Amino acid sequence: MTRSKSPSTHAQPTLAQLRALIAVVDAGGFGEAAAELNVSQSSLSEAVGKLEDLTNRPLLRRSARGTVPTPAGLRAVTHARTAVQAAGDVLLAAQDDGELSGMLRVSSFRSAATHLLPPVLVAFRQQHPAVTVRLLDGDRAGTGEHLVRGGQADLALIEGDSAADLRLTPLLLDDYLFIAPASRGTQPVTVQELVDSPLLLSPRGDACFQRIETYLGRLGVNTSGATTFEQDSVTLGMVRHGLGITLMPRLALLPVPDGLVTLPLPEPLTRPLVVAALPHRAGLPLIRAFTAALVESLGTVPADQLTNPRSHVWH
Repeated sequence: MTRSKSPSTHAQPTLAQLRALIAVVDAGGFGEAAAELNVSQSSLSEAVGKLEDLTNRPLLRRSARGTVPTPAGLRAVTHARTAVQAAGDVLLAAQDDGELSGMLRVSSFRSAATHLLPPVLVAFRQQHPAVTVRLLDGDRAGTGEHLVRGGQADLALIEGDSAADLRLTPLLLDDYLFIAPASRGTQPVTVQELVDSPLLLSPRGDACFQRIETYLGRLGVNTSGATTFEQDSVTLGMVRHGLGITLMPRLALLPVPDGLVTLPLPEPLTRPLVVAALPHRAGLPLIRAFTAALVESLGTVPADQLTNPRSHVWH
């Protein structure tokens, strides 16, 4: 729809209109967004229409992928997220530490969600029963940081310490291990063995592969001939059948399948696990409390206490 008027300098969008725009963009359609918000599709369409009247330009368009934002809509929805989040933060900031309530959205990658978060969630729920914690999938590299920056997650458990624009609170160091068929035995791993063995690794380009590639490069081990697999379970199955060796973070190994031996590397390699938040939101009582719970539960636990002994054959 073509509009010729300039945007109003007096009328301001309502939070309901901004939420409607965000919901449609996230859901990819009015019907899906209406169901998510538990409102009628007509009321959602009306809210977005009024917002488009205020901006005097279309913010959404139909495409083969559903309803997507126009260039103006893409710019607008970024600020809409910030505005809606800021309005909610007014209420969060006023809460007392001992009477927390509301929704906390936490992004985490699979191994952390499986092995680290459950005891934290149990303790946090007991201490703050009026808080609902919603877990979000942060398995893909950069997803957690992206969700926090975009206002779709309040906190993210991530690996690495390079997100300079976020407040990063260290949790623990997760060490990488050498994994081979159990028939290899438990004699120490040498650099020459890494050079000579077929490498079975995670997909090229992801954070794990990049960290391993850098590490092996320092030892003079070439990864150009490595075979890569999307799923850790597939990689470990190949190793178990004698098709090569792999390097994985300790947490990603759990539970370790039978038929494998896990050993320390010739030189240590670790990945730092941190919890990330936007700097201006890190001090909100709800976010601060959950961060403190994570640190209390995990920050003093050495990663090697999360599994069995450092050298072990799994039968």
